[in-house]
Amino acid sequence: MGRESYEQYMIRRMRELDWKEYDVMVKDKETQPKEQSPIIKQVGKLTVIDHVKLEEAEQSYGDSWKQRGGVGAFMMLARKWDRLEKQVTEQGYDIFQAITYDDREEGVLDDIRDLRRYLFLVEAEVYMRQNGKRKAR
Repeated sequence: MGRESYEQYMIRRMRELDWKEYDVMVKDKETQPKEQSPIIKQVGKLTVIDHVKLEEAEQSYGDSWKQRGGVGAFMMLARKWDRLEKQVTEQGYDIFQAITYDDREEGVLDDIRDLRRYLFLVEAEVYMRQNGKRKAR
């Protein structure tokens, strides 16, 4: 069996998600644009990585990100944003310069990844609540 392409991997991983909207998109072939810019291709790769990393984190931490309800979830987002703001302020709000300057593993880029993943979790939770997948607390 040959190695699956990135596109095949994306389709397989996204089909594993239980999202009616995505199933409709797959059926209508809206998930496979004929041409994508390099930045959109990179976004696609990042979403797959985020999915995998969130899956790993859930095994370790469960849903601790929301254990204190919506206010706690918001504060978690705010703390990540506060860290980012502090770091980019030191570089005149130039995010690219801040990332270049702070190349630590736990630096600016790591905070961006964390914030993006937390935002995914919040949006997914809202989606599930609105569609009856999980009862609101």
